Order: sequence, then C-alpha cells, then structure tokens
Amino acid sequence: MFFAVTREGKPLRKRRYLFSECFAAIAFAEYGKATEDAECKQRAVEIFELVLKDHNTEGLIEPKVLPASGRKMKGLAMPMILINTAQVLRECECADYTETVIDPMINEVFVDFMKPEMKVVLESVPVDAGFLDEPPGREVNPGHSIEVAWFILAEAKHRGDSEMERRALEILDWNLQIGWDTQYGGIYYFRDCKGKPCPQYEHDMKLWWPHNETIYGCLLAWSLTRDTKYLNWYKKVRAWAYEHFPDPENGEWFGYLHRDGSVSSSLKGNMWKGPFHLPRMQLNCLLLIQDMMEQAAAAK
Repeated sequence: MFFAVTREGKPLRKRRYLFSECFAAIAFAEYGKATEDAECKQRAVEIFELVLKDHNTEGLIEPKVLPASGRKMKGLAMPMILINTAQVLRECECADYTETVIDPMINEVFVDFMKPEMKVVLESVPVDAGFLDEPPGREVNPGHSIEVAWFILAEAKHRGDSEMERRALEILDWNLQIGWDTQYGGIYYFRDCKGKPCPQYEHDMKLWWPHNETIYGCLLAWSLTRDTKYLNWYKKVRAWAYEHFPDPENGEWFGYLHRDGSVSSSLKGNMWKGPFHLPRMQLNCLLLIQDMMEQAAAAK
C-alpha cells in the first residue's frame, strides 16, 4: 500500500513498514463485521496474507540497515502489530491465526525482546535475540511495550492463561517504572535501558498515544487482577493525560507536548497522528467498564 497520496489520490510514497497494511486489514475486518459484508472480511484476510508474505520473505522489503554492514536487527513493532491484527481478524470471524501468528509472535516477544535481567522490553534486538550495547540496541519505547503488554493481556484473558497474564503484567510493570516521568508526570517517549543519554531529540516529549495505551493497559490489568496498584496507575496516568492533552476550546487532543506538559505543536493530525489510538482507548475503556459493571450487578 502507499503510505501517502495526494488530495486526488495519486501515489506519493511507500514505507519500509507494514503498519498501513495491518491497519487496512483491521479496518476491513471491523467494517465487515459491522455490516455483515463477507467480501470486506475476505479482503481483510487477503491484505493480512500479503503482510505475512512480506514479513516472512527476506528481501521483499528493503531493510533499513543494510545486511552487508553485518548488523542484522529486528524490531518489536512487527510482532506487536501482527498479534493485534490477528486478534481483530479472529474476533471479527474473518480467519483464525492463533497458532500461525499469535502464538509465535507472543513467544518472540517473551524470548527475544523481554530482558528480565534489565527489567525492560527492548525496541530492537539482533536477529539472534542477543543484546547490542549501543544506542539502537538499548532503546526502550514505553508506549510500544505497554501496548504489546495489553495485547498479550487480552490474549491471556481470551484463553484463561494465568502464566501468559503474569508475563504480560511484568512487561506492564517494568514500563510503568521506566516510562513515568517522576518530575513532571506523563510517559516518556524513549528511554535508554542503561540510563544513558537517548539519541532521539524528542526522547523526553510526551506524545498522546503512549498515554492512550497506558490508560487502557492499566484498566485492563486492574479488571483481571483487581490489584489496586493498577487502578492507581490508571487514575494517575488518566488524570495527567486529561489535564494536558485535550484542547478545551476546539476539542480533540493535542498530539505533542514538551516534557513539562506544555503544548509543543497545536496540530491535531498529521502523517502519524490519526483517529486511531485515542478513539480506540475511549471505546475499549467504555466497553470494559460496562462489562465490569454488568458483572458486579450480576454478582449481587
């Protein structure tokens, strides 16, 4: 798929990532479910099959780092988005990728990207799942790690798998600790797993989407465990986010804040900030709270 097109729909550029295609598969699956359109569901499967082919076939997509350099790395982003896309296609009754996608991708997160000795989930690791002690190899993106944590929590809930839940909660716990700014509040964008300087100039900014993922991740964790620490984190992160991100005059959320929570840019949408993380968080939180209220009422 093209990542960007003109106003008239003419192609502008592609990217060396498969997120747009995964989002398209999710969209077709959800629309197919809502409208009972079998063709849309089939289109979701076709797009996802293309994603899997591109992801699993070496050379189809040009790597960011040339293999001749001798440095072969892989990122957390792809296991994360493949888990969620497969979950959506299963929930929408398009196709079941539990054994072929969800299981191996969760295992890859647990075995390759989780580093218990440092209590982090790394954003990139060598293909042999080792550790590169350089800035790219020490990078932690708390928002991504918390997002994958709640994807795995949701899978544990679906299966009733207590061990999977325990490991997903570890990811959540580690990233709440490394991600929270104890001075100004909010979730950092990037961190270095050894506490060294981050090369990204935006490393200490507060972006909208890590807060969206953290709010829902903590609420989901509390709903499953009833551990008050997750309820407290939910309240703390939600309070900070709703104090700083919403635009009280024009609605919606600002996407980019300075470390102290002041607005860096007043734009509401760009090539990366679209109508995805915020409405998903709001809808998921609403549905989860309604479900907990129904369970509480039924228990009386």
